[in-house]
Amino acid sequence: MTHIIAPRTRKVRVLATLGPASSTPDMIRKLFMAGADAFRINMSHGSHEGHAKVIGHIREIEKELGRAMTVLVDLQGPKLRVGKFEGGSTILKTGKTFILDRDKTPGDDKRVNLPHPEIFAALEPDTRLLLDDGKLCLRVKTVTPDRIQTQVETGGKLSDNKGLNVPDVIVPMAALTEKDRKDLSFALEHGADWIALSFVQRAEDVAEARRLIGGKAALLAKIEKPSAIDRLDGILELSDAVMVARGDLGVELPPEQVPPLQKRIVEMARRMGRPVVVATQMLESMITAPTPTRAEVSDVATAMYDGADAVMLSAESAAGAWPVESVTMMDKIAHAVEADPAYADRIHFTETLPDPTTADALAEAAGRIADTVSASAVICFTTSGSTARRIARERPLVPMLVLTPKLSTARRMGLLWGAHAVRTKDIASFEEMIAKAKRMALRHGVAGAGDRVIMMAGVPFGTPGSTNVLHVVRLTGDELKSYSGE
Repeated sequence: MTHIIAPRTRKVRVLATLGPASSTPDMIRKLFMAGADAFRINMSHGSHEGHAKVIGHIREIEKELGRAMTVLVDLQGPKLRVGKFEGGSTILKTGKTFILDRDKTPGDDKRVNLPHPEIFAALEPDTRLLLDDGKLCLRVKTVTPDRIQTQVETGGKLSDNKGLNVPDVIVPMAALTEKDRKDLSFALEHGADWIALSFVQRAEDVAEARRLIGGKAALLAKIEKPSAIDRLDGILELSDAVMVARGDLGVELPPEQVPPLQKRIVEMARRMGRPVVVATQMLESMITAPTPTRAEVSDVATAMYDGADAVMLSAESAAGAWPVESVTMMDKIAHAVEADPAYADRIHFTETLPDPTTADALAEAAGRIADTVSASAVICFTTSGSTARRIARERPLVPMLVLTPKLSTARRMGLLWGAHAVRTKDIASFEEMIAKAKRMALRHGVAGAGDRVIMMAGVPFGTPGSTNVLHVVRLTGDELKSYSGE
């Protein structure tokens, strides 16, 4: 990579979903230049052939611009759906009895097929069933192995194959369906940097996905089931990052419960040093309008003030009429928030106590030293990315330049708060580390002549997770004269 793309001047990352409105090379390039730091491929839609082309476009633009780009592949997960109706739909009347059964005969206003036997085993009387994104609500009265009798609490129109949510119990279903396994193989084969696991209910779901991924990509757990909230510690422990997926979370919970849960998830992820993405309906009105509502802007800003690593665009960038404008708006909101003098205090409101390790102690110290000596940047050398994640957890207010010999590590940094990742040749000595850090700081514009920078690395070099060196140096401005290729 020979081009130099200047680091973003904001810390919060923007994750943009690609789709029919944004899958061409020209549009992907425009989204990146507008501020997209990572791109989401949604496996709920499209074909493997189409997704392969989009990933290929991203990699070509990566080469063209000389900047590592992040690809997140989002697995669909187990989608629960009712069967079909005579005529394609029916009307459920509030207060009436409605049956879900194993009979594949087309349904009517009294019954319909439910092709998920595991639900029959999991339900208990008085639990709720939500249909069509929560628009309709059924209350379970009796359950047998092949028949669920319910009372309609909120009626309305119900069409073929509409989704079913079971918020009150853990359904004994694997988080990975057969489709997900095929999609996962495709994603790993095409070099996805992150795999997003949908409808996680427990830590075992994450463990299974991690086993199948085998270290070939980082794993992000989507928190969209109430059952996951009670097991958040275990899920976070096994995940590389989490997403507050407010769409399904807002279906299975009353909407007023989602904001406090969002803050709780962000805070727990921050404490455990896991990148956290806030997603769904962030700029929803921009699917059809060139500007967002004031409430949407406030919502996005709140996630940033809470310290989220990234904010995500869904249909706004995938299928909306204003994809570039949506990314540009995210970028503008981030700049405005981070320019607020109160921002530093707000993002440090969550106390992130370091683990009792040398690496964590040095990462915490780096931010404080940067303030004390007015350093212009923190530069870290990392193989696995763990040093960068530790530094990012402390939310230093100076730029963070991440230098790594592994392109895969550089690519995964697109969801990490404040990280500007550069793939560079490995280092073999302390002196080489200092010289390279100085050159790269100047080349990438994170510091200038006379500035101090903080360097972090692990000795022996090239050993993942061995961060044990913190060094402060001053740049003279002459370092680039010795540059002979990185």
